[in-house]
Amino acid sequence: MASLLYSLLSRIVLLLMIHTSLAKPLCHPDESSTLMEFKRSFQITTAEFHCIYPKVESWSLDGHGDCCSWDGVKCNEANGHVTGLDLSNSCLFGTITSNTSLFHLLHLESLNLAFNDFKSSSIPYGFGDLSKLYGHLNVESFVQNLTLLKELDLSIISMSSPFPRILANFSSWKSLVLRKCGLHGEFPVSIFQLPKLEVLDIGYNDNLSGFIPEQQWGNPLKSLSLGGTIFSNVHGSKFMGQIPTSFANLTQLSYLDLSKNNFTGGCSRWLVDLPKLNYLNLSVNQLSGALPLSFKNLTRLVVLDLSFNSWQGEIPNSLWELKDLEYLALQHNNLNGTMDLHKLENLTTLLLDFNNISLVSKTKINATLPKLSTLSLVSCNLHEFPRFLGYLNGLEWVDLSNNKIRGSVPTWMWNGSKETLLNMDLSHNFLTDFGSSHINLPMPQLTYMDLSHNLLTGFLNKQINLALPMLTYLDISSNLLKTTLPSLPPLVIYYNISNNNLFREIQSICRARSLVILDLSFNSLNGIIPSCLGNIDSLTILNLGRNKLEGMIPNAYPKVCGLKIIDLTNNQLQGPIPRSLVNCPMLEYLNLGYNQIHDGFPSWLSKLTKLRAIILKSNKFYGPIETHRSYFHAMKVIVSQDQLEYMNTSQRFPLSLDTYEKVVDYEMKLMNKGTQREYSKVPYALKGIDLSNNKFEGCISDFIGDLKSLILLNLSNNILTCFIPPSLANLIVLESLDLSRNKLSGDIPQQLAQLTFLSSFDVSHNQLFGPIPRGSQFNTFGASSFAMNEGLCGTPLPKKCIMVGDDIPLPTSPLEEENGDKSLFDLDWKVVLIGAGVGFLIGVVLGNIFIDEKSKWFLYYSKIMAKRWKTSRRH
Repeated sequence: MASLLYSLLSRIVLLLMIHTSLAKPLCHPDESSTLMEFKRSFQITTAEFHCIYPKVESWSLDGHGDCCSWDGVKCNEANGHVTGLDLSNSCLFGTITSNTSLFHLLHLESLNLAFNDFKSSSIPYGFGDLSKLYGHLNVESFVQNLTLLKELDLSIISMSSPFPRILANFSSWKSLVLRKCGLHGEFPVSIFQLPKLEVLDIGYNDNLSGFIPEQQWGNPLKSLSLGGTIFSNVHGSKFMGQIPTSFANLTQLSYLDLSKNNFTGGCSRWLVDLPKLNYLNLSVNQLSGALPLSFKNLTRLVVLDLSFNSWQGEIPNSLWELKDLEYLALQHNNLNGTMDLHKLENLTTLLLDFNNISLVSKTKINATLPKLSTLSLVSCNLHEFPRFLGYLNGLEWVDLSNNKIRGSVPTWMWNGSKETLLNMDLSHNFLTDFGSSHINLPMPQLTYMDLSHNLLTGFLNKQINLALPMLTYLDISSNLLKTTLPSLPPLVIYYNISNNNLFREIQSICRARSLVILDLSFNSLNGIIPSCLGNIDSLTILNLGRNKLEGMIPNAYPKVCGLKIIDLTNNQLQGPIPRSLVNCPMLEYLNLGYNQIHDGFPSWLSKLTKLRAIILKSNKFYGPIETHRSYFHAMKVIVSQDQLEYMNTSQRFPLSLDTYEKVVDYEMKLMNKGTQREYSKVPYALKGIDLSNNKFEGCISDFIGDLKSLILLNLSNNILTCFIPPSLANLIVLESLDLSRNKLSGDIPQQLAQLTFLSSFDVSHNQLFGPIPRGSQFNTFGASSFAMNEGLCGTPLPKKCIMVGDDIPLPTSPLEEENGDKSLFDLDWKVVLIGAGVGFLIGVVLGNIFIDEKSKWFLYYSKIMAKRWKTSRRH
């Protein structure tokens, strides 16, 4: 009986399987092969920031090879043809070419290739063969036959083309997403009126303009994103207008993004009529006035972003009635008032930076914000820590910087979130210490910690135990710490304890193997620099400047290192520069100034092609300044100073569902335009060489004239001789040139007057002769720039030049200045002419007999006459 029942059940299962297979046909073999060929044309890279899951890895022809079961593939249930392909966030790396196999999927109706790395591919013409499915300048040919296409997502694919107006002819559009594609020109307003359009996202096409119609919208529209464009509600305008009341017609709208435009005025009139709205982003506009009370009607709101506007007045109480709200951003406005947050039980992110607010404290405070994970209250005029912090069980990010919080950091701060906290910033307050004599901070997930710019004095004296094994960022700079350097957590990435009063040695650095940024500057640290730094392959920024370190710089880089910036200035370092630094090919900035380094010019450093600033001032360097003309490549390439780009490095820190990227700007101090200038942000175009206050000797090498992108050059306070090379006129963007306090002779090359950017110039305290160049920037320099050069003449010096021969300007002699025009100059001139005619050397001898008091003047003039005599002999 049991066997009969089993047989019957087996037959039923078999019939069901047959029925299922008949009802749902398999993928066509040719389309399976086409997809496999498309897979093989790309690499899989998990390094891509948007990479989530490589869907094509599930594709295989093994077994039945039914492509309809593959990830990202959708088939028509009636005929088995591939109609949809969603490979967004799939870690694809490669180029889409004109013969890509994808073009053979002729039944494709929906295509999503967003968030991959196609290496800025243009969209090939082959897409035009997909008659049921678009890119660069071939946009029209791509879409002209795609009359059945309903959904298209080509986000972050470089098109760099005008918006294709042909898209407005597709009455079948249901979803059109062309986000961040480099589109420009004017957006066709008729697309708003397509009868079936539910999703429209053309955000972050920065040069795409258009206007929002006042009426006749397509009612089905549920999601609209125009953020990062230049839309307005005035036809043909790119800059002004209030948000039109026609939005009230979009009764089905649930997603609205109008951020990063130039909308003005308020927005209350149309909000009332959008009851289904759950996402509203109006950030980065010019909206002003009071926050509208009509927010109370948006009961389904989950995300509300009104940041970076000019809203004023009190935050309305109706905002706290939005019980579904998860994300609230009001930062960078002029809002004030008291916030009652206890009703927002679903809130996960609260951003209120740069407002003037206070927080309500409830008796049952443990019920406040149970889901909050991100809290940012920067510059909110807070005077105390919010009490609800101690009851948050899932807090990951807290930023209370730039407030007026005084006194101790309370121990209850870590009660609920010590296991979840990833990032903490309490900088720029008036904190003095932690509220216990023995503090244990067991925060195993902490990646970012900033306690800078406070009044901490007893932080480490109180024996605080930083039990933070996962710490990747620590910044306690600009405090008044008075103890030894604390041990670094082994996994720390960013460690900044600068601007304190720390002393003793820094061997504890050797425990950190994941360091990217290390800043211990402005302390009193002593001892030697540990050689273990050479074993930290990830290190990018090393700043140990302004301490009391001594000994030699360790020869610590036997293999390729990733350092971009080295700052060891103002220490007591000795010995030579280690040649192993040549193994740091990414090095951009090297500052070894104000030490006691004894070495010749490190010409081998010029092999570092990215080096853009080298500072060796105030050491004991000696010998000639020599290098090969083909080196210092980065100092030869001129970067436009109109681009507001700064030298920096970036580092990502984890959040539970995302990452946070911190940009760290380079800092440096250079003697520029005659004064010591501190650059908190260093322009990318800034390139300089400072070798001043050493014992370099010999001539200034002509190779310096090849470094055409130099902004500043300082060779002062050395023992340089010979002439100023005219090739310095090739430094066409030079702003500061200091050659003072050397033993340079000859004239100032007239070609230097071509340096139109030169604003600081100093050749004082040399042995220069002849006239000071006139014109351009030289008309602005004072007498101090040329002082203590007895042979110089002309403005701005009191000594005037006279013209002799073929308009050769010469300085007046001392006797001429005393006796007027009837001076020994007439005799000198006759003697020299005799010398030029009957024998130059005889003339020089006779001239010296008569003009002993003006020998320097005579030698200069004789040199010029000798050159002219030799030239005349050749002709």
